[in-house]
Amino acid sequence: MSELLAPAGSFEALVAAISNGADAIYLGMKQFGARAYASNFDTDHLKSAIEYAHLRNVKIYVTMNTIVFEDELEAMKQMIDALYTARVDGVIIQDLAVFEYVVQTYPDLEAHCSTQMGIDDAEGTLLFKELGAKRVVLSREVPISKVKEIKKIVKLPLEIFIHGALCVSYSGNCLMSGLIGFRSGNRGRCVGSCRKPYTLIDETNAITYTSCYLLSMKDLNTIDQVDQYKDIDSLKIEGRMKEPAYVANVVSAYRKALDGTITKTEKDNLTKTFHRTFTKGYLFGEDKKNITNITRPNNFGYPIGTIASKSELGYKIHLEDVLNQNDIIRIDHNGEDVNLTVVKMYDAKKNYINSSSTSCYIQIKEDLSIGDIVYKTKDVKFYETIQKSYPKEYKRFPIHLIVSAFEKQPLIIHATVEHTQITYESKELLELARTNATTDETFKTQFNRLMDTVYALDSLEFYHDEVYIPAKLINEARRNIVEQLNEKRLFRQENRLPKKVLPKLHFAKKNPTLAVYATTQEQYEAAKECGIELIYTEKNTIRRNATQYPPKTGPLLIGGYGGLYSYRSSNEITTDFSLNVVNSEAVYKLHALGVHRVTLSHEMNKTQILQLIENYKKQNDGLPNLELIVYGHTHLLFTKYCPLKKYNLCNSCKKNQYYLKDEYEKFPVISHTDCTTTLLNGKILNLIDDINTIEDISVFRLQFTIESKEETKEIIEMFKDRLAHKTTNKLFSKETNTRGHFNKEIL
Repeated sequence: MSELLAPAGSFEALVAAISNGADAIYLGMKQFGARAYASNFDTDHLKSAIEYAHLRNVKIYVTMNTIVFEDELEAMKQMIDALYTARVDGVIIQDLAVFEYVVQTYPDLEAHCSTQMGIDDAEGTLLFKELGAKRVVLSREVPISKVKEIKKIVKLPLEIFIHGALCVSYSGNCLMSGLIGFRSGNRGRCVGSCRKPYTLIDETNAITYTSCYLLSMKDLNTIDQVDQYKDIDSLKIEGRMKEPAYVANVVSAYRKALDGTITKTEKDNLTKTFHRTFTKGYLFGEDKKNITNITRPNNFGYPIGTIASKSELGYKIHLEDVLNQNDIIRIDHNGEDVNLTVVKMYDAKKNYINSSSTSCYIQIKEDLSIGDIVYKTKDVKFYETIQKSYPKEYKRFPIHLIVSAFEKQPLIIHATVEHTQITYESKELLELARTNATTDETFKTQFNRLMDTVYALDSLEFYHDEVYIPAKLINEARRNIVEQLNEKRLFRQENRLPKKVLPKLHFAKKNPTLAVYATTQEQYEAAKECGIELIYTEKNTIRRNATQYPPKTGPLLIGGYGGLYSYRSSNEITTDFSLNVVNSEAVYKLHALGVHRVTLSHEMNKTQILQLIENYKKQNDGLPNLELIVYGHTHLLFTKYCPLKKYNLCNSCKKNQYYLKDEYEKFPVISHTDCTTTLLNGKILNLIDDINTIEDISVFRLQFTIESKEETKEIIEMFKDRLAHKTTNKLFSKETNTRGHFNKEIL
């Protein structure tokens, strides 16, 4: 049976999820989780959460799915130590350093590969199975047919998202929030830059399209497809930022769907808590044209009526569903929203009313039009109902009792719950009854007062003389048995492995060289004409979402773990920035896996790079082999979605250059041959002033995307001059030049 995995951004949300049938909970701590703005848990609250969950046979997984910088490695390890001591069942991980610490230290703490790792094929899953993962959370872009194929091939527990918010970018491959909002998504602080309105511009033909929420994804809803994935090991609901009522509503619906008892009304109730309209997602082949909601980025609600007329009573709403006093509504007026709480509503005779299913009048100061659609975004009656669903016991665990009650002997009770057995023995001895001896029914009635526990009396074997057992003694026995059962069921023997002595891996120091990534044939020719020996192109690059791994020779640039698994026998592998490497232990692990050179993440600043190199040298008595991108329009996000399709512009990418524009700048759109899309920063990353101040970088890469052949040659020559300690920096203006994350800490 599949595990139903629910989110909890607070203890109340955790209780709501468990009360409505969740099998497992994932939550975050104050550090290292990808939802830094959720309430999250501290160590004391975590212990309470684990005790509450484990007594109900619900597992707890903690998200440590952010990248971890060099100066945070010790704090990360201390956090994992604390999680293990608190009896967490598993840790959801992005960073290789976190992964390695878990699997090499705690064999019975499950290491789950987060969707942030970008694993979307059997090859990447096989790699982490080999490295010790107990579960892989597949990318949201993987179709259900491929999920099942991976499960069949790899035979490792898999987890998929089945409901909730979607990222437009492949997870882990979005720098948009960090580079234009200065809050890194890979550090759990995404500001939702994709939820802003953008204008599509055809630069080639000077055409500007209507501004809309072009990158704002609908919410995933697969309630109608449950039968197609109920054999997958874990089914995840997104929503650690959501309120407890949302968690209760969604968990309840999917629990009933998995159990085969859900009704149409219960499915429809999914619209009564936060949603951005729904999509079946890439999981079930949603058309890219329909996967975004371009009209609004926030709670959509559901339609309940229209504006019918205006009079001295206010606006009349013709209702197709019930409207209650204190409901929250929004009215769509010419594409703009009017939002309000219905504090007062009237009937046609000017009487105050608190509910209507036909029509009502409300007073609104804004101008509306006849026919404007009214949506309900919060139904107070529904919220009252859903909030009554917690706290409660979704199920109670049956206790089986064997009771011995004999004269001059202590009361002895053997209690069994599932596989847990305990024994209670009273201090006092029993006496024969003078009048009414205690019967099995009397004992059962007294013992069965268990409503404040997770247990229920199921069976009783009562062996006895005609003795009298005081109610006080039965109550004491009940309390003691519950305490013993709880303690024994919560106990876990700790098992920590001794620290391994790792072989030292280091590389010889050499003078830095330039590499070029060429997107176009002209850029490739320019690099060759400038004497660049190491040139990456689409032919020797294995991107993050590669689906096939044909034989290749020569230097390879690998952007995903599936590619690393497939080509690791090559001795010329460079991993790309998309692996988000930001610490020395991740660099070491990649070198140990056969990676020749590691490209550092765009998210690092100069201080962090120098710290990484210094610590690597201390641990390995020598240098790592590192590559650093020092020029280019930085990749803001990489997505399976294509914004051009929204305007029926398929294939026009082959002849026209497109941009997205917000209120500040333009972002070049790069369309790939497989119809995936890269959105670039409009400003140019330029670290020419820094390349001679960072020692021990082997290769500085220039990343060319939309540059002409002439621009490419000029930029290459300029960087060559700087490496030769000349001072040329004439090509960049203040308007286009950026140092990205390089000279600042991005939170």
